[in-house]
Amino acid sequence: MAARNVTDPDVWWHLRTGELIFQTHGIPHADPYSFTKYGQPWIDHEWLSQVLLHGTYKMMGWGGLMIEFAAIIAAAFGLVFLRSPGRPYVAGAVTAWGAVASIPSWGVRPQMLTLLLASLFLLILDRSYVRPKLLWWTPPLTLLWINLHAGYALGISLLALYMAGSALDLGFGQRDWPKPANWFRSMAVVTVVCIAIVPLNPYGTHLYSYPFETLRSPAMSGMIAEWLSPNFHQGKNLPALLMILALLLLAAMSPRKLRPRELLLISVTLYAGLRSVRHMPIFILIAAPMISAMIQGWLETGKTDIFAASPSAMTRTKMAINVFLLAGMVGFAGARLHYVVTHQQQAEAQEFPTAAAAFIATTHAPGPLLNHYNWGGYFIWKLYPEYQVFIDGRADVYGDAFMGQFASTYYLRGPAWQMPLEKWNIRTVALPPDAPLVTALQSTPGWKTVFSDQQAVVLRR
Repeated sequence: MAARNVTDPDVWWHLRTGELIFQTHGIPHADPYSFTKYGQPWIDHEWLSQVLLHGTYKMMGWGGLMIEFAAIIAAAFGLVFLRSPGRPYVAGAVTAWGAVASIPSWGVRPQMLTLLLASLFLLILDRSYVRPKLLWWTPPLTLLWINLHAGYALGISLLALYMAGSALDLGFGQRDWPKPANWFRSMAVVTVVCIAIVPLNPYGTHLYSYPFETLRSPAMSGMIAEWLSPNFHQGKNLPALLMILALLLLAAMSPRKLRPRELLLISVTLYAGLRSVRHMPIFILIAAPMISAMIQGWLETGKTDIFAASPSAMTRTKMAINVFLLAGMVGFAGARLHYVVTHQQQAEAQEFPTAAAAFIATTHAPGPLLNHYNWGGYFIWKLYPEYQVFIDGRADVYGDAFMGQFASTYYLRGPAWQMPLEKWNIRTVALPPDAPLVTALQSTPGWKTVFSDQQAVVLRR
């Protein structure tokens, strides 16, 4: 399921930045890609992920990127399976359910590295109650995470939530691990160490505040699809909704009750997931093992575990069945990978203005160029450095005011919607055919359509 075409709008500027890092042997600190924010400070918190992306692409092409990130996603949910109590058929079914529920956030994107590291943190934290020394794996993982993605703040938040939740467990007399004093001591020390090493990145202490500035941005939370609340009218979000409802139902029915620690984790991550679809996979990482445990508790109480009395010996028949199932899965995975690799060009053409980009490049359309927000990264990959973009997916670089002004121009809001066209002396516009700005410019003297297809319209002043 995790093998998917490369269609994330930001992957293109990630690839270009990885190439830039390889070429210059340096990490960018200022914007090189846009003419609207050129030279402005830029915290490229995903620089190491971009090196990984570009290196994989150079060595193995699109197929290598798809396989690499499919493996990253699969590993994240493999760790969920390891954390899930109960019989394997219960844990496996719930893990697969959680995977389906998180599909809207999947893709070839640095955020998937945060998903994997968060899943690994949760495995370490769950098993640290019996083996506290495992906690010392979190500082080196945090150091790696800091340079891969600003989602490192999630790892530190998980440490704090587990510590607070474990204190609640003790307060309610639900201690289920030996030597709590030793565990709390180790937990406090590693949390302090993880916080202290955050400046060990190319941008120093600026990365302390960066994740919170992103979360507080009105433009990002109000205009970017993955930062919006999940729309449960859409079928792709239905598995996540069913998981939320199942968690509530099982919490009431199962004899295996949730501990205060688990309630705290669920409350915080469910709030984050309902606030932003981007965070729903984190809730799923937390919820899936709890659902598995409660289903197993219900099955055992109702004596409906149909596999409970099955002999565990590996007979020849069982071995043959297992070999058949594994061969089938390998065949399916191979066929799926072959399909997505061979259809990459088609998927790219369906999602991005491939013909329009080629037209702009071959006809040397005059700049400056005003482009769609989701196409900025693609134009950076296809047209930079000959063309700089008006805007792209780095919303933190452009800021709330600029993002709001772009939305006003795109949707013709207010009498000043033409102001950016004049301020930046825009000579060429490339937008989707249904963009309100396209309709307005097509009826404005001095503008003419020079290219049009199902994906894009290019207008020239």
